[in-house]
Amino acid sequence: MASRFDKVVWAVRLAKTRSQASELISKGKIKLNGQQVKPSREPKVGDSIEISKNTATFSYKLIEIIDKRVGPKLVENYLIDTTPLEEVEKFRLYNLSQAVYRDNGSGKPTKKDRRELGYFLEGWGDDEED
Repeated sequence: MASRFDKVVWAVRLAKTRSQASELISKGKIKLNGQQVKPSREPKVGDSIEISKNTATFSYKLIEIIDKRVGPKLVENYLIDTTPLEEVEKFRLYNLSQAVYRDNGSGKPTKKDRRELGYFLEGWGDDEED
């Protein structure tokens, strides 16, 4: 069965919408067999799909081509996750580091926030005086 690449990416839940899948493929965030392709390309069984998320690259292998979206539990019948553990760990560390930043629009820093920043920056300018 022939199906478009963007439709397959959407069907196996690698993207929330088909237009989002098409956009990610066009931007080079999702690649087929390590190469940037057009969303209209027809993938084959055994092809590898690579998705770049922030600092990590997730990789999957197609077992079967589908064109209708399946439930999360059925994805494993069509796709095998071949992502190395180093990439998963890299993505996890990136997400943890992003949690430290203040949310945009959360207002002025509190007295506690300013105190913690002071402790963090304490002693950073001392090297210049020596």
